[in-house]
Amino acid sequence: MNYRGRFAPSPTGHLHFGSLVAAVGSWLCARHAGGQWLLRVEDMDPPREMPGSAESILAALPAFGLVADAPALFQSTRIGAYDAAFEQLKAAGQVFPCWCSRNDLAGGLHLDGHCLAKPDEGRTPAWRIRVPDIEIRFDDVLQGPQVANLRTTAGDFVIRRVEGYYAYQLACVVDDAFQGITDVVRGNDLLDSTPRQIYLQRCLGLSTPRYLHLPLALDGDGRKLSKSERAHPVDPTDPMPALRRALAFLDLPPVPGAQNPSALLAHALAHFDPARLPHCSERAAA
Repeated sequence: MNYRGRFAPSPTGHLHFGSLVAAVGSWLCARHAGGQWLLRVEDMDPPREMPGSAESILAALPAFGLVADAPALFQSTRIGAYDAAFEQLKAAGQVFPCWCSRNDLAGGLHLDGHCLAKPDEGRTPAWRIRVPDIEIRFDDVLQGPQVANLRTTAGDFVIRRVEGYYAYQLACVVDDAFQGITDVVRGNDLLDSTPRQIYLQRCLGLSTPRYLHLPLALDGDGRKLSKSERAHPVDPTDPMPALRRALAFLDLPPVPGAQNPSALLAHALAHFDPARLPHCSERAAA
């Protein structure tokens, strides 16, 4: 099977350093394997989206030398596919409507396979998937063997929210299959999502890609560099400093005298080996 990787940002802010690291890492892995690198805009949470940020991110990537092999896929155009997956799970009896509040859930997890609250016809329910007491095992290319008891770590998790939006886990699984993704390279903050996604893949009869979770970039106070923490955006009009930092974060050698992003990336690719990426789960950004 030919390698197909992807970078899938959420349009909740401009491209920042942590996202740039994920984009560069996924691009390098795809190009090292002689494969394709695709884009997906995960615009499934309108209340959190920042107007114009999807366009900003997509415009910034080429400035850093990161050019995809196909136009970006927008999840907001894929509602019909998520509806079909939801109906498949519903027909198999694997999901149930849930009116539970946070106060109804001891410890924050839903473990009963059915709603604990009384049905309320005047209120739209969320929909959860029934999770059995099983262990999900997989080998992360970088982080090594992983095992999680899905019931005790995730419980009956939501796949369609009260507002009617499909949850990240379901949309991600459906679109990875649609785009033919063979390898998912992303930040380590999403490592705990992987068992849930593997379970959904099994329920829907979809193949499971390989996973590689990169170290999470932290700020000087040890906090995740993210849009939610108001991380400063990288500057696509002056891409070299941020791109050098991203490559250094991934332990790739510096390139004295490189004049443009393409030269930096070409040198990095010539020296790239996924097995030599930093294995730590998180590290401070330089």
